[in-house]
This record gives sequence, structure tokens and C-alpha cells, in this order.
Amino acid sequence: MALPLLRCCSCNRPVSILIRYFTSKSFSATRSRRLAPAASAVCDARQYSSERGRHKQNQKVVVIGVPNPFIWFRTRIYLFLIRAYFDKEFSIEEFTEGAKQAFSHVSRLLSQCKFEALEGLVAKDLIGKLEEKCAQLPLSHQRALSAESDEIVYTTTGDVGIYYDDSGRKYVSILMRFWYLTSARLPDESMEGARIFQVAIGEEGERPETKRLLTANYEFQREFTQDVTPDWIITRIEHSKLLD
Repeated sequence: MALPLLRCCSCNRPVSILIRYFTSKSFSATRSRRLAPAASAVCDARQYSSERGRHKQNQKVVVIGVPNPFIWFRTRIYLFLIRAYFDKEFSIEEFTEGAKQAFSHVSRLLSQCKFEALEGLVAKDLIGKLEEKCAQLPLSHQRALSAESDEIVYTTTGDVGIYYDDSGRKYVSILMRFWYLTSARLPDESMEGARIFQVAIGEEGERPETKRLLTANYEFQREFTQDVTPDWIITRIEHSKLLD
């Protein structure tokens, strides 16, 4: 049966392995929450706290976004098609959870310039490009690439695509968007457009720690051709103002 509403293209990007151990189930990467198609929506909020002695302070970080109604609706249809035609057990919630863990792990390896450790997690041709870009970054920017799990304030699905190549092989790609905080010292002139938050850490009267809210896009791809190992791999990595 032919699949409706598919984006078809000649797809030559490598598809191999992605992080089964990032989720509790054998399937592999991830979970995601979507935004309703409203003119403006509050995406998520997360509390950051630190306790010294008996003092504890909290500050809430709220990320506000304006979703594209067309992309939101198309993504919903594609997620339905994935469950209907490719994997009946696919869960975007589980996928997003795995993607967050993969993002944190891969971004940490990037910040440490451990490119050999990316093999099997990131497409081979992409690793070479990342190595070239990271070699040109100052240490402060390299540090800002790392996103710790507890510093990821919001995750959402950017886009979903279903592809066929010329030989009939089937692929699914899911673009995930991440917002995360970093305490890396970055010059203001190089980070135009990056939002700055004052996160209160410590006792009352102490100077709060300055953290920046950065964004990153990671695309996960999997081949769904019959008899192919069901693994996901990262085929695109973008860190706004750092790796574009």
C-alpha cells in the first residue's frame, strides 16, 4: 500500500547506529512533546535550585515559542504514519527522552573534542565536518557546546521526514530542538541574540550566577528497510552561535 503525504527524495546519507543504551527499552532513542498551534505558547518551565546549609532558592526559567502551524500539523501526520506503516510500538515520548540523553552525551563529547567516541552515534561524514569546526572554536565556545541533562530546559520536535531513495530504501528523520543553559563565559559580541538569565545560586545577598540560554538542533535518522538493523544515528548537528 502506498504511503500518503510523503516527502520523497534521493537519500544517500549514512544510516547506522544510535544509542540503544540511552533508553530503558531495546528500541533506541527518544521522547517528545509538541506545542499546540497557538500564536504564542509557553513551552516549558524548569526550576533551578541550589542549597547551602539550610538556605534554598529557586528560580523558574520559562521558554516562550511561536510554533509554525503547518509544520506542527504535518509532523502530527508523519508521526501517525510512522506508527501505522513502520513501527507500531514507536512512541514520540520515549523517543524524545532518549534524544535528550543522546544530545547531552554527544554534546559533551564534542566539547571535549573526543571525535573518535562519536563513531556509531554520529554519521561518519558529519564527524569530519564537526572536527574541522571545533578546531576553530575558542575554549569558551567549546565548553558551551556541552549540555548537561539537568541544564536542558526544553525539548521539542522540529520536523519529521519520511524518505525513499532510488533503490526503494526507506528512511525516517526526526529533527529535535533543544534549549539548554550554560555557565561558560562567552563574549557578548559573539553571542548576539542569545538570551541571558540570572539564576540565583547560593545564600541571599550573594551575586547570582549568570547563565545563557542556548539552542541546538540535532537530526536523528533511521532506515526502516526490511532486515536492516533498527538503529538511529545523528545526521545533523547545529549549535546556534557556536556551530552553525
